[in-house]
Amino acid sequence: MTETTPSDTTIGVGIVGLTPGQGWAARSHVPALRSLPGYEVVAVANSSKQSSRAAAEALGIPHAFPSARDLASDPDVNLVTVTVKVPHHLELVDAALDAQKMVFCEWPLGNGLAEAEAMANRARKLGVRTAVGLQARSAPTIRYVRDLIRDGYIGEVLSTTLVGSAGSTGATEPEAMIYLNDRANGANMLTIPFGHTVDALCWILGEFREVSATLEIRRPTYTVAETQEVRTRNIDDQIAVSGVLTSGVVVSAHYRGGVSRGANLLWEINGTEGDLRITGPLGHVQLSELTLLGGRGDDMSLSVLEIPEKYRTVPQELDGTAVNVAEAYARFAEGPSAVDQIPDFDEAVKLHRLLDAIERSSTSGERVTL
Repeated sequence: MTETTPSDTTIGVGIVGLTPGQGWAARSHVPALRSLPGYEVVAVANSSKQSSRAAAEALGIPHAFPSARDLASDPDVNLVTVTVKVPHHLELVDAALDAQKMVFCEWPLGNGLAEAEAMANRARKLGVRTAVGLQARSAPTIRYVRDLIRDGYIGEVLSTTLVGSAGSTGATEPEAMIYLNDRANGANMLTIPFGHTVDALCWILGEFREVSATLEIRRPTYTVAETQEVRTRNIDDQIAVSGVLTSGVVVSAHYRGGVSRGANLLWEINGTEGDLRITGPLGHVQLSELTLLGGRGDDMSLSVLEIPEKYRTVPQELDGTAVNVAEAYARFAEGPSAVDQIPDFDEAVKLHRLLDAIERSSTSGERVTL
């Protein structure tokens, strides 16, 4: 480990939940942060001192701590990044807030709406700056689509149609994904692939005014890939949502578990003057390499639209899932001057409220007004 101290202009980052060679933090957060000026990964905290030290030594991180609370107390840490499973978010975010450190928490923010509201309220009262990992908003393609809509490329938006596959929640699951099939964990098809994508939809087109939803379990069992064990699923693998945005735009969305042999991400936005289509290999818009097509006016079909270079602000050598994460951190470093603000805990609560309304609509069989 190298002993370094971040400068006054550098944001020292402590990561909670970092396993070398695997896991979201190692694949995305570490390369993203190390590609950007103004950041330095200075500390790690895992579930044990031994695990933390092993991660720090493997990745050249100066400090290893046995707990998130110890990490947040380190004066070299300015920003605490929480990348563990959802049921632990509240406790770990609270540790960062107790130290009045900035917090970047992965999505979902809380295990349900109440936890998310509690964290957002506390952060706001303390005046602590926060961010949540809804990195689809930072994707170059999504930012470009937002500008196209704002600039009137398709005229007045009339409706949008979204179809996606979750990848998980299918007939088989690897052991690492078993937790996504337990409703108690707060991490599932509704909150993660659908949640990330519908957040991008709302960021571009506006918030929902009302929703009507059907959530169903069509595959009540699944097979664990490594062991062939058959387990019971208690989380929905079919999501159908219709609704109206505050702008009057009509929304139809359907997500399904597993992977389709056809389209795994097909999102169209239709307007009075033209149409846009976003496609990808998986229904996780925050993870996928996206293709954008558009047509308007006298165009008889859609054509591929190249994303202008200005929408990619992070180093070109960065690739994969680290790109959108780096774009999010770049906007966080810009602070209030950022053109596209990274979503904070209050923004995360808006999305939690939408997902809560979808669940309530499915349970009651009634349309819910937000």
